[in-house]
Amino acid sequence: MPAIEDHGMDEPSWSAGPAGPVGRGCEPVEWLDVCLAGVGENLALDEALLEAAHEGMLRGPIARVWMSEAPAVVVGASSRLSEEVDLDACTQAGATVHRRPSGGLSVVIGPGCLMWSLVWPAEATLPAIDAIHARVLDPLAAALRAAGPQVVRRGTSDLAVCAGGEERKVSGNALRVRRRACLYHGTMLDRFDLTLVERLLRHPPREPEYRGGRPHHAFLANLGLGRPAIEAAVRRAFGATAVRQEWPKAVVSRLVTERYSDPAWVGRLG
Repeated sequence: MPAIEDHGMDEPSWSAGPAGPVGRGCEPVEWLDVCLAGVGENLALDEALLEAAHEGMLRGPIARVWMSEAPAVVVGASSRLSEEVDLDACTQAGATVHRRPSGGLSVVIGPGCLMWSLVWPAEATLPAIDAIHARVLDPLAAALRAAGPQVVRRGTSDLAVCAGGEERKVSGNALRVRRRACLYHGTMLDRFDLTLVERLLRHPPREPEYRGGRPHHAFLANLGLGRPAIEAAVRRAFGATAVRQEWPKAVVSRLVTERYSDPAWVGRLG
């Protein structure tokens, strides 16, 4: 698998404009209303869109959301399963394990946890990683605040709310950068069974300062907005008004066969 970050960092190549905070100022952000059957297929679609953007086959950014119908664990591209995941507990809970194309630590998903993705092509070089986090998550936090919860950006790529006097994580996010494109995607805990996280994941090998060593049950919270409100916030954050119908079906099929349905690939770095 290619390196997660395989580009040269330089000055930003995009600016705010008609396409929103991550667009190139000339093409609208398109909304892809597609949720495929399985977790692996949806992860493959994210990578296929990134590949299309990198190869110059996408004119502008694409945003989408999806939700898994069953509990699953999604590990980062470089995650070590034994450090982050309780595989016996996953088997007992009937939770499948998948590996995504982006970095970061493992997450638990399923009904009540909305997944969101944003892919965009770059005309030249991309900005520094910290700038990408800010350009994507700041407008998303603002759009969620407009819906009610006081969402703030915390750590490297988290969104959190203040609950019971403590900041609790409601969204964890990761990115994959190619030289001419970027994929940014993550979770939105909304009405999710948070006890699953405690059961299926170990305490992470690294954590943001604001976590303060708290266990999963004391660190996570739900937004409680409902899918329509969160989906509307994602669309509003990135100005995703145009609707896209096409998606790279053949590439998704290839990636599922080569990686996302291959136990050896998912289980590497055990």
